[in-house]
Amino acid sequence: MLLAAFGSFLQLLFLAMLVLAVVALVFAVTAREDAYRAAGKQKKSFWLIILGITVVVNLVIPILFLQIAGVIASIVFMVDVRPAIKAVSGGSSRGGSSSDGPYGPYNGGR
Repeated sequence: MLLAAFGSFLQLLFLAMLVLAVVALVFAVTAREDAYRAAGKQKKSFWLIILGITVVVNLVIPILFLQIAGVIASIVFMVDVRPAIKAVSGGSSRGGSSSDGPYGPYNGGR
C-alpha cells in the first residue's frame, strides 16, 4: 500500500515537471527574438533547444537525473528569463503606471 502511494506521488511529480517544461516552452516560443537580446539573455534558439529537450526527456526518457536537470532549466527560464523579457517587451502584470485607471490614465479631472 505504501509503495502504491509513493508510485502515484512520483507520477504526479513527473506530470508536474512535464507541465512546467511545456509551459516554459510555450512562453519561450511566444516571446520575440529581439526581446531576448534586449534583456541581455541567451538567444531564443538556445532556450527553445534546452526547453524542447526537457519536454522530450520528460515524455520519452524517464531518467530522474535528466528530468531534474530539465526542471532546473525550466525554473531558471520562468524565474529569470521570462520576467526580463516581459519587462523589455513592455508587458507587466499590473498594467501601467500607478495613475492608470481601468479605461486609461487618470488625470484628476484636468
